[in-house]
Amino acid sequence: MIKLIILDVDGCMTDGSIVYSNGGDELKSFNVQDGLGIVSWIKLGGQIAIITGRESKIVARRAKELGIKHLYQNIGDKYAVMQNIMQQLDIDIEETAAIGDDLNDYNMLLNAHKSFTPANGTEPIKEIVDTVLVSKGGSGAIREMIDILIDKNHQYKAFVDLWR
Repeated sequence: MIKLIILDVDGCMTDGSIVYSNGGDELKSFNVQDGLGIVSWIKLGGQIAIITGRESKIVARRAKELGIKHLYQNIGDKYAVMQNIMQQLDIDIEETAAIGDDLNDYNMLLNAHKSFTPANGTEPIKEIVDTVLVSKGGSGAIREMIDILIDKNHQYKAFVDLWR
């Protein structure tokens, strides 16, 4: 049973675009269905962690809005951080899933028990993951992954019942 999901941000939670305003503010767009999936996963007792290679106040805000307690930004070695999170939460690798889209996610994805990439993930990542999703990053890929994991965890009824 998967208990922990590790999320990459740019290219997974977002479409990978980095937009700057004339004032120098960074803008990102997040998918609301991804958000509902994340909130649901947490309500079902699952853990979510964000491990991203960039630093962004927007990502910190989104993590807080969704109730994600494990946020790691500006990370070079995502697999090492994933191992630390698993140790802190007493979760085995067999209980861990991860999503990423590019080479900086490679070792994390290679070592997660279940690994995913959005439809627009890079070719080297598509070659190593368990599942290439139908959805693109920022367009429901996180929700698609969570739906798959909820089904594999036999939690579909509990998932739907959360919102009845």
